[in-house]
Order: sequence, then C-alpha cells, then structure tokens
Amino acid sequence: MQQGILQIGRKTPPMKILLAIDRSDFSKVAMQAVARQFQTKGTQVRVLHVVEPISAYVSVDIIPHFVPHIAKVEQDRRKEARILVESAARYLRKAGHKTSELVGEGDPKSVILDQAANWNADLIVLGSHGWKGLGRFLMGSVSEAVTRHAGCSVEIVRTRGTAKRASARSRRGARVKRPR
Repeated sequence: MQQGILQIGRKTPPMKILLAIDRSDFSKVAMQAVARQFQTKGTQVRVLHVVEPISAYVSVDIIPHFVPHIAKVEQDRRKEARILVESAARYLRKAGHKTSELVGEGDPKSVILDQAANWNADLIVLGSHGWKGLGRFLMGSVSEAVTRHAGCSVEIVRTRGTAKRASARSRRGARVKRPR
C-alpha cells in the first residue's frame, strides 16, 4: 500500500488534540473552538495547564520576606490549576469528546512542546493574548514559540477583539507619514 492512501475498512487512529489553557478568556475561546470544530468520534483531547514556578517571577534577593510563603502559594496555584483543567475537560466531555487532564510545571512554552511530542499530538490548540511590542517582549509569546517549534500542527485561536487590534496595528504600521 502506498503511503498516504487510506485503506477501506482500516481503522484510523484517533486524532490527538492538546488544548493548552490558562485562566484567560482567550483560552475559554480556544476550548469552545475545540468543542465546536472537531468531531467527537475518534478525537482525544488532552487539556493542559502549565504552572510557572514563582521563582520565574520573584527573586529571593528582592523580596526575602516572601520566601517562607512560597511553598503554600505554589500549592494553592497547583490546586487552582487542577480545578481549571477539570472544568475545561468537563465542558469538552459534555460536548462528547474523550478527554484527559494534565497540570504541568515549568516554562509553559517548553512544557507544551514536550507534552505534545511525548503524547504524539496531532494538533496543539491554544488562545492568543494578542500582545505586541513591550508586552510581548516582557511576557513572551507562548503561542508564537509553540507555533515555531512544534512537531505537529498548531491552531492559534483569537478572539474577534485581538484579531481586530492586530489588523489595525498592521494597517497603522503600513502607513507612510507624509512630511508637512
């Protein structure tokens, strides 16, 4: 049989979709897009949230009095992440999808890429915050990094607002100011 030709009667493997979420409305839109766009039969959705360690934000030298509280804060963040992932998986199950849940820890870009590769995901779906300029520089763009380095297809789901703002920015950038 030639590669790329589907044999009649042969079962196709399930499509594996890794849905990477955070607490934003952008992730909610991505979750709704998965529920709406993909057929439920033969599709597995793994819902992933990545908890970034506080050490990525806070320096012990700058805020030494915070150190004794880090363990409790980290524990609370992991608990909130589990609740978030369970809620998203429940929503997708109600839509008829087979789901699994995962809370990862570390750099979101790296964890998403590693989980997609280890699970052999066919598609990664995530929302875009639409950050540009200094915000993108300071916060980084998870969706951009995932798109550039993923070993599978990636769908970046945007809200109408982020798409309109991005379009307006690109139009403004293309304008040439005429001297007076």
